[in-house]
Amino acid sequence: MIPAYCAESAPPGEKAVFAALRDAAGTEDWRVLHSLGIAQHERQVEGEADFVIVAPDAGLLVIEVKSHLSVARSLDGTWRLGQDAPTARGPFQQAQEAMHSIRNYLLNRRVALRDVPILHAVWFTEVRARSTLPGSPEWHSWQILDSSDLSSAAQAVMRVMREGAQHLASTIKYFGFGGIGPDQNTAERVAATLRPRFEVVMTAGDRRRAREGQLAQFVEEQYRALDSAADNSGVLFTGPAGTGKTFLAAESAQREIAQGRRGRLLCFNRLLGHSLREKLSDAEGLRVGTLHQEMLRLAGMNGPPANADSDFWERVLPDLALEGLAEHSDEEVGDFLIVDEVQDIATDTYLDFLDLLVKGGLRNGRVLMFGDFERQAIYGSETAREVLRTRAPHLASFRLSENCRNLPRIGYQVNLLSRLVPGFRDFRRSDDGIDPAIIKYAQGEDQAALLRKIISELREDGFDLTEIVVLSPVGSNSVAASTSEPWLRQVLSPANGSAPAKGRLRYSTIHSFKGLDAPAVIVTDLDDSGGATFDALLYVGLTRATDRLTALVETKTLHRIMGGGP
Repeated sequence: MIPAYCAESAPPGEKAVFAALRDAAGTEDWRVLHSLGIAQHERQVEGEADFVIVAPDAGLLVIEVKSHLSVARSLDGTWRLGQDAPTARGPFQQAQEAMHSIRNYLLNRRVALRDVPILHAVWFTEVRARSTLPGSPEWHSWQILDSSDLSSAAQAVMRVMREGAQHLASTIKYFGFGGIGPDQNTAERVAATLRPRFEVVMTAGDRRRAREGQLAQFVEEQYRALDSAADNSGVLFTGPAGTGKTFLAAESAQREIAQGRRGRLLCFNRLLGHSLREKLSDAEGLRVGTLHQEMLRLAGMNGPPANADSDFWERVLPDLALEGLAEHSDEEVGDFLIVDEVQDIATDTYLDFLDLLVKGGLRNGRVLMFGDFERQAIYGSETAREVLRTRAPHLASFRLSENCRNLPRIGYQVNLLSRLVPGFRDFRRSDDGIDPAIIKYAQGEDQAALLRKIISELREDGFDLTEIVVLSPVGSNSVAASTSEPWLRQVLSPANGSAPAKGRLRYSTIHSFKGLDAPAVIVTDLDDSGGATFDALLYVGLTRATDRLTALVETKTLHRIMGGGP
C-alpha cells in the first residue's frame, strides 16, 4: 500500500477498500496507490484516482470508490448518490477519465504498456450494486464491485482484471498474444512513475532545529496533563509510546523541586535512568535513577553480585533495600515520588518498597506515575495496572493520546505492523512525505551489507552518525554487536545513555532503549521465532524513531505481521 496508511479524513468507503486490500492474501507483489492526485487530468484542472492497482501479469486497474447508502439515476440522466447534489458526470465516467489521464501520463514518460490491460471500475461499498444496477451501454457488468466484494477483495479485483483483459483481447487485434503484462520490472516502474519517492531538500541543520523545536514544545494536551498533576495529589498518566510521558515526568520533577520539595524520579531502564540523571543533574533535592539502582544504594551495595539472578532482583534485593530504608527513614522519605515506566515496576514486591519512599505512601502521598499499558510491559505482568490500582486507589487518571515524537508515517506504520487498536491517530508533527523502509531478509542471512547501505543512505540524507541508532531484539548475537564488517566495527558503539562521540553511532537492544528515542532508527534481526514478547518488542523498537525508520524483517515474520497468517 502506498502510502501505508489511510487518512482519518478519508471517506468510509475508501477506508473499507483500503483495509480490504491491505489485509487480502495473495497480493504481496501488487502495488496499490491510494488517493493518487492527477494534475494533468484530461477533463478537469486536476483530479484524483481513489485507488490504482498495478498487478504483475494481470494489469492496471483504476478504481473510483462510492460509499453512498443509495445510488440512483433520474430520467434526465443525472446521477443521485446519497444526499449529494445531482450530477451529470457519473462514477463510471469519473473512473474512465482518471484511467485515460493516467495512461497518457505513463505513455508520455515512455513506460512500455504493450499488452498491459489498463482498466477502470467503480466500487460501491455500501450497496449490492452488482445485482441491482441495470445493464447499460455506458459500462460493462465486470466494471462493478460492491459491498459483497469487500470480504474477498483480491479475488474481486482479479475478476475485474481477468474479464477486462478478455474484453480487450476480443476487440483489439493481437492484444495479449505474447502474454498479459505488466511484468515485475514494469509494475515497479509504473508505481515509481505515478508516485515517485522524493524528499524536498531541507538542510540537515534546518531539519535538526525544526525537530528539536517541535519535540521541546508542549502542546495543549501536555499542558492539561501538567494541570491535572497540580490539581491532584496522585495521578496515573497513561498513553502509547511517543505521547511525551518521560518528558512530562522530567518536567513534573522540576516543578516539584521549584516549589521547595524534595523527592525522587525513578524508572526501570538503566539507559533511560542515566539519560534522565544527566538532564536533571542540577536539580537540588531530586534523586534520579532506576528502581534497582536506588535499591542497591539503600542496601549499601556498590553493584549486584556476579551471580545475580531473577530471585536476587525480585526478592533478595528488595528485602535488603527495605532494611536499609528502615535504618535511614527520616532522611530518605521524600515529599514526592515520580515513576516512569511504571508498567514494568508495578509488582507487589516493588510497590512495597516504593510505598515507603514518599510521605503518605502510595495511597495518600504525592505520587505521579507514567506508564504505557499498550504493549510496553516487556518485563512486567499483564495485570500491572490492576495491581497498581489496588495499592494506590486514589490515583486520578489522565490519558495521553497525541503522538509528539514520531512523524505521522512512522506512527501509521507502527499501527499496521504492531496491530495497535485504536492506534495512533493524532500527531503533533507535520508529515515530511517519507515512508518508513521495511526491508526483507532471509533467515540466517548476514544483514551487515544491508545495515551499511542503510547507514550510508541516511548520511546522504543529512543525518549525522550520532543521530542514528541501531536496535535489535537480541543482544550479543545482533548484527551490530557481532558483525565483522570493518567499517561497521569502526563506527558502532554500545549505547550507554549518553550522547555518542562524534563519528560514532550507537547500538542497543530494544529492551535497553525503552524510554529513549533517536532521529533515525534502524531495527534489525526482526525474527519472531525467538519468543512470546516479539510483538511488544516490535512496538517498542519501531516507536523509538522520531524522523526516519528502517526495519529489517525476516521474510516469514513480515508475512505474518502483515496479516498473512503463521
